[in-house]
Amino acid sequence: MLNKVEQTKPAQYMNPLLAGILLGMILLATFVVTGHGLGATGFTTRLTAWVGMYVAPVATNANEYLGGMIEEGKPLNAWITWQVMGVALGALASAFFAHRIQFKIDGAKFLGGSKRPWTALFGGVLAGFGARVAAGCTSGLGLSGAAVLSLAGFTFLGAFFAVGLLTSLFLKEEK
Repeated sequence: MLNKVEQTKPAQYMNPLLAGILLGMILLATFVVTGHGLGATGFTTRLTAWVGMYVAPVATNANEYLGGMIEEGKPLNAWITWQVMGVALGALASAFFAHRIQFKIDGAKFLGGSKRPWTALFGGVLAGFGARVAAGCTSGLGLSGAAVLSLAGFTFLGAFFAVGLLTSLFLKEEK
């Protein structure tokens, strides 16, 4: 007897037009309800302040950038913390119900395999550093900035897509 493992096909992705309209409605709702747009890097800054509060409290308190976040002793007590946790839990639930959770390492041949986690970590650190220098992440600058017609938002989006297209030309795997 052969034991067959039942394979469940992943659910289809949402229609991109519908997804964009829903994202716009969520962005509008966050402006109306919280007075802020969408964003994520503020959470990592607050998380850094929270860790610093326990690991190096004197240095963190003396830091001009992080010190103000720990004055009340609760740097994670902010709307952005709940937003990021909600996005993470929502993404996990969505992937679970769509049968898309799987653990694998992929990527181009010269960046794949055992090097992939390191290149992804390096790219993530660079993106995070760039987001802090720019005072916002992709969602904060791109979505929320463009939504309020900010020149910085549109400049960021143009540069983001241009660099992404150029990078993909150099890293594209030949078939």
